[in-house]
Amino acid sequence: MEELLTLLKDGHARTTELLAMELNTSREDVERKIEYLEKMGVIRKVSFNVKGCSSCTGCPSKGNQTVCKGCLPEDGFNNMGQMWEVV
Repeated sequence: MEELLTLLKDGHARTTELLAMELNTSREDVERKIEYLEKMGVIRKVSFNVKGCSSCTGCPSKGNQTVCKGCLPEDGFNNMGQMWEVV
C-alpha cells in the first residue's frame, strides 16, 4: 500500500494498468487498493473537467465547456490516465 501511495504522490497521471506494472501486481489489485484508499479518505481523484480558468480571458466555448489551449489540450485528457491526490 505504501508503494502505491508513493507513486500517487509524485504527481504523474497513470492508468491502473501502468500502476499495476510498476507495482508488479494485477490491475484488479490496484483498483481494490485505490477504492479502499478513496473510501478511507486517504486519496481522491483529480478532476480534469475544466470550465474556464482564472488565469486567461476570452476562452472559446466548446459545448457547455469553456476552454482554451492553455487550459486544456486539444484532444483533452482522454489518453492521459488518472491522477489521484493524497489528502
